[in-house]
Amino acid sequence: MDRPLTFLGIESSCDDSAAALVRHDRDGARVLSSVVRGQGRLHAAFGGVVPEIAARAHAEVLDLCVEKALAEAGLDLPDLDGIAVTAGPGLIGGVLAGVMTAKGLGAAARLPLWGVNHLAGHALTPRLTEGLTFPYLMLLVSGGHCQFLIVQGPDRFHRLGGTIDDAPGEAFDKVAKLLGLPQPGGPAVEREAQAGDPTRIPLPRPLLDRPGCDLSFSGLKTAALRARDALVAEAGGLRESDRRNLCAAFQAAVADILTEKSRRALALYLADRPERPAFAVAGGVAANGLIRARLADLCEREGVAFVAPPLLLCTDNAAMIAWAGIERARAGLPPDPAIVARPRWPLDDRAAPLIGAGKKGAKS
Repeated sequence: MDRPLTFLGIESSCDDSAAALVRHDRDGARVLSSVVRGQGRLHAAFGGVVPEIAARAHAEVLDLCVEKALAEAGLDLPDLDGIAVTAGPGLIGGVLAGVMTAKGLGAAARLPLWGVNHLAGHALTPRLTEGLTFPYLMLLVSGGHCQFLIVQGPDRFHRLGGTIDDAPGEAFDKVAKLLGLPQPGGPAVEREAQAGDPTRIPLPRPLLDRPGCDLSFSGLKTAALRARDALVAEAGGLRESDRRNLCAAFQAAVADILTEKSRRALALYLADRPERPAFAVAGGVAANGLIRARLADLCEREGVAFVAPPLLLCTDNAAMIAWAGIERARAGLPPDPAIVARPRWPLDDRAAPLIGAGKKGAKS
């Protein structure tokens, strides 16, 4: 399929309702429009995402997101070649809202549908933004997932390792909550850490004493909780300087873990001598400045190209879903009008399941 393709993407796996238009032609790929409506205000009082509230909000605004995305791109449904929608993994109510919206639009406009794995959307984003060639190494690091993947094709992913418990984004959120910081926790902790001393409070680096690329962040989160309690007991409350130092120590520990595990994953990836080696990072935690800088330094030492998509395409968005649909269509993978919403959906179905569960279900 060599003709130009224009796809509508729909994303609703967690707490962002999104729609986007992406076109691919002889000049390459470009995002024609991208609309994201967050739900932070709806969940703020609960300290986290409430699945039932998220699902209801998706059902209320997804059609409005699609309408706005089409208007911003100057297109109508008959101008499209297909619709791609997140079919999992994620909060099942939200995923179902997106799938049903896509099915309704597809039936009305007689457009083919492609169900997309949300993680594949993140993993394929560097091809949308940078035109990377297969295979490349991907670190997907977000609120619900963390894993190393060798991306070999639109539907071929080889997992080298992943988190066996909490994802880094979950750990950031929980540490922010125990320190009284706002959600989402990642940006809040990073802001506090800028004025802190990462060496003042010792925290562990779980699993660095074991071989392999699997990661763990639950114990680090618990260590941060115990450090906070010790500081409160010592001073009769949590001083501002202590909070900043604890944020800096936690952020440094996450950066150390991800850097060392990335070094190991790079060694496995480079053992196959890829022609144009590249290491890409995506997901919300990839927006963290310290983590990006540490991974970029690692790649420079290893002689590997480092790719980090723009921040707006690192967090959940529909442009990556539209692009993943285009990738599937270009590869000759057939549309699926009977898309089923899936709370769990491993990218590498040959790999052993990872232990544990997070905000988006079992680690997949």
